[in-house]
Amino acid sequence: MRTFSSIEQVGLPSESRLAKLYGQADFADAFSVDLPADDTHDAASLAEDLFAQQPKWIARLLQVRDTLVQPFGLKRAADLRSMSADRLNIFRVYERHDDEIILGEDDAHLDFRLSVLVGPASDDHPRRLIVTTLVFYNRLLGRAYIALIAPFHRMVVRASLRHLTIHRVRAH
Repeated sequence: MRTFSSIEQVGLPSESRLAKLYGQADFADAFSVDLPADDTHDAASLAEDLFAQQPKWIARLLQVRDTLVQPFGLKRAADLRSMSADRLNIFRVYERHDDEIILGEDDAHLDFRLSVLVGPASDDHPRRLIVTTLVFYNRLLGRAYIALIAPFHRMVVRASLRHLTIHRVRAH
């Protein structure tokens, strides 16, 4: 039976195309999981599954977030989905490569970039799926927003990776 390793918080991957921005980010984290050798190594396909196969509680959490930020004039999920541009779920696509897709959004309070990277295999590890988040504050509200949501962000990333791995194991 195909299995995935546990999800773990890791250092920011040097092979990411976001690496040049690491020193400018106000907030950054990365989480990874091993990919089975016979799984796809196409980053866009994995990212699509990552965001399409999320647990239902994440959608409810996003609804609460949208209600809370509306008075501040911040973009809501519905606003993001209706925007014209290359999008994957609520995220704007900035770059597409076989091994990495760069997503994100710019808003009045902060800008963020999200990398979904298929890291190279090594002697010690199989290929890994690495999700990296960078946040750049535009004003004090951005700092306060991240302070409030950072614990939820980490739970969402871990749960999304866990849900993806369960879904992909069942699909094979």
